Amino acid sequence: MSSRPSVADKRKVFRKLHESGCFVIPNPWNIGTARYLQGLGFPALATTSSGHAHSLGLPDGGQKLDDVLAHYREMAAATDVPLNADFENGFADDPDGVAANVTKCIATGVAGLSVEDSPKSETPLYDFDLSVARVKAARTAIDRAGGDVVFTARAENFIRGVYDLDDAIRRLKAYKDAGADCLYAPGIRTREQIEAVVKAVAPKPINFLGGGAFGFTVNDLAAMGVRRISVGGSLARVAMHAFIRTATEIAQEGKFDGFAGLVTNQELNKFFSADRKKLSQ
Repeated sequence: MSSRPSVADKRKVFRKLHESGCFVIPNPWNIGTARYLQGLGFPALATTSSGHAHSLGLPDGGQKLDDVLAHYREMAAATDVPLNADFENGFADDPDGVAANVTKCIATGVAGLSVEDSPKSETPLYDFDLSVARVKAARTAIDRAGGDVVFTARAENFIRGVYDLDDAIRRLKAYKDAGADCLYAPGIRTREQIEAVVKAVAPKPINFLGGGAFGFTVNDLAAMGVRRISVGGSLARVAMHAFIRTATEIAQEGKFDGFAGLVTNQELNKFFSADRKKLSQ
């Protein structure tokens, strides 16, 4: 009989992680990277829309809903730790569409999901009232499904070129009141911005995007009151960057220096063989 945790177990663990302390939730883009990160001891994982899209030769936001849902289902089934879904803008503009799609997302077995407040268009942000209505719709859908999924509402101001901390905080506070479990303003960077967001939504936890070299450690961010740290598509870009640099060197200079110091095939085989054995127990 399998000792692997159930979906319900993973959802309980994920909700508990948000109650105190600070944890890192890295973003794998396929089963192999997910299982390796799990093997390193991370307590939870999150998908990355950009990392997965780029691996398929698509721009971020270029995937269809059914393909994204299939990816979540595969990732959730392949791992024993909770998985948070980067559910982009909910793949709908209107609240009813968001609610319907959130219901589909929950059915994939994820332990949490985030919804952005920016459309897939040149318009940077949804109107404030519509944004709040979308959060309420997502909250209702989660409650109807049992309420265990951790819901993160995102204020996209700083990564959509709207560098207005007051507006981002206004949105996050409204999303908190509308039922979000966790709040997220990707793109904020300074200590003053981080502490202002933490204070504004307390006691609700915030997620911080730690994908850039901002000079803060996990301990630094924990001391500021950050509860959860994700890295977005940065790990996927690390892999893509190494691939581009090495392939370009081969094509343009005829050199293979980029292969120096690589992890060996045998080392990876050893890890994934042991990993498969654990999964079968």
